[in-house]
Amino acid sequence: MFLKRGRFVARLAETPQDLDAAQALRHLTFRSARGLATVTGRDADAFDEACQHMLVEEARTGTLVCCFRLLPLRGGSDIGRSYSAQYYNLDRLTGFDGPMMELGRFCIHPDWKDPDILRVAWGAMTRLVDALGVELLFGCSSFDGAEAESHAEALAMLKDGHLAPQRWLPRVKAPDVFRFARALRGRKPDLKRAMLGMPPLLRTYLMMGGWVSDHAVVDRELNTLHVFTGLEIRAIPPARARALRAVAG
Repeated sequence: MFLKRGRFVARLAETPQDLDAAQALRHLTFRSARGLATVTGRDADAFDEACQHMLVEEARTGTLVCCFRLLPLRGGSDIGRSYSAQYYNLDRLTGFDGPMMELGRFCIHPDWKDPDILRVAWGAMTRLVDALGVELLFGCSSFDGAEAESHAEALAMLKDGHLAPQRWLPRVKAPDVFRFARALRGRKPDLKRAMLGMPPLLRTYLMMGGWVSDHAVVDRELNTLHVFTGLEIRAIPPARARALRAVAG
């Protein structure tokens, strides 16, 4: 057991069966729930072998309710090994001096709405970040729906106050992108609507001081838009850091 809080337990996958369960939940969340089911019933790729996989389960029944994978990296010189590097030019981050960790394939079972699931997931992540001395947590945060206009309020909010520092800003690499910082330059967001349209994982990143790329990658296959997201651990507001570590124990 990695972390237990209330009805939920977080632990690292240890067996092929654990990984299979995570891949099945990912398939359910990313594909089946969007009408994109595949014959295999699994969401899997070559990065799974290199990653650690965190599972959040309902303690009494063992039901898997959330999972995500983590790829520890020694520093910026290793960032080309990350999943995100397939879609973003991350050359500027090669100069980041300190341990990093990529968070990916984060999903919560669509039938489970308990807010404690996300809380426990972040507590487990915090424990691992502290144990490894991670200084930058990063990954891709996805919006459901590939049409940019449906996310315009949220993207305008990101443009106004949450873009990456210029020294770390990812550049375009993917063939299909929406350059929202440029396209929405004159748009002032309705902050309430923007937050309602913000994916929960990204909302949490932003509350801790996270930042994003100035463009979104369009994924037609999964019908999503995703933005590169970074969180420098030392920049987390002290009150937020204390709250996370209280959950992490």
